[in-house]
Amino acid sequence: MPVKILFVCLGNICRSPTAHGIFEKMIADAGLQELIMVDSAGTGDWHIGKSPDPRAREAALSRNHDLSRLVARQVRPEDFLEFDYILAMDKQNLWDLKAMALPEFSGRLELFLEYGSSDLEEVPDPYSGGREGFEQVLDLVEDAAQGLLVHLREQLS
Repeated sequence: MPVKILFVCLGNICRSPTAHGIFEKMIADAGLQELIMVDSAGTGDWHIGKSPDPRAREAALSRNHDLSRLVARQVRPEDFLEFDYILAMDKQNLWDLKAMALPEFSGRLELFLEYGSSDLEEVPDPYSGGREGFEQVLDLVEDAAQGLLVHLREQLS
């Protein structure tokens, strides 16, 4: 049974789909698709059914990460039964997830950047900013995804 990872931000159109796409590619490049499954969701419902933000898609594509097939969805109660790791992009979403978590949830619910080497604890939301915000998200996500992959490899071995 694969380890299941859910990346979560507010609207599921910038940060969490970026993490989803990057980590999924890392898993495929490592040949671990059978052992690790990835998804993403938002705590809010504004963008359900929409593609990632065009700026996020463009920035990710500039680094060979294709987010075009991803579609926003909202966190569901059953996610707490399905996923082993639910990784929030910021503290507010982590608090919201803790409030939603089912009592039976036995996975890890934490900040995604705990797996990275940055001094930052949160992936800043680039939605209201310019290109540099999306580049910063990519830098932070790529770094934390590498750390998460190392962690999971240790767990799987």
